[in-house]
Amino acid sequence: MRSLPARRIAAVALTAAASVVALAGPAFAHVTVNPGSAPQGGYTAVDFRVPNENDTASTVKLEVNLPLDHPLASVRTLPMPGWTATVEKAKLDKPIKVHGNDVNEAVSKITWTADAGTKIAPGQFQEFRVSLGPLPTDTDKLTFKALQSYDNGDVVRWIDEAKDGQPEPAKPAPVLALTKATSEDGHGVTASAAPAADGHGHDGAKDEAAGSTRSSDSTARVLGVVGIVVGVIGTAFGILGLRRRSGGSAS
Repeated sequence: MRSLPARRIAAVALTAAASVVALAGPAFAHVTVNPGSAPQGGYTAVDFRVPNENDTASTVKLEVNLPLDHPLASVRTLPMPGWTATVEKAKLDKPIKVHGNDVNEAVSKITWTADAGTKIAPGQFQEFRVSLGPLPTDTDKLTFKALQSYDNGDVVRWIDEAKDGQPEPAKPAPVLALTKATSEDGHGVTASAAPAADGHGHDGAKDEAAGSTRSSDSTARVLGVVGIVVGVIGTAFGILGLRRRSGGSAS
């Protein structure tokens, strides 16, 4: 009978550990923009990171809608083996000025479709790279509503916008935060804002550093979750051991 409370403690600890893992899991399952921020007024290259969150189906299409309330004059996709990118444009209600010229249309949607034999399988993720610019200076974020399609016909709509003071929605839309430019060249644009020479708006060193940062961040999150789980389980078994020793000495 003395072992019953100890068993309950162990059960509670394991339940708590499972809850930690369950709560941590959804954060990795979202479609996100990486890196998550860029300076206003400049050009940047971002990855739309798409994890496959279905255990029985594979992702075969991604649609990303670009905001037309803050249109982007220059949008380019990086070719990806096994995927076909289609870019759609829309007429703007009000032209925007880019380098002194009027721009009357902007990219409204990018669709990546998997070729035959290509997919994002369960337990995998893929990154779709895009160069964007010039980024607007009159807003602190860009929201990209996305649709993720599976080969079983399911479609996950990552379109919900987070609101201040509210919990994060179940299917949040990817968001790119825009920060104030710190180093200006006299035109309100950062000195590094011009597209890179490779034609895709990439800076190799910056992309490599960003990739390293993203990798380190993901690793830190995983290690943090594992540490919490191990700590909870260790505490439970420590209590269990103390109760057993206490019970043995009493007898």
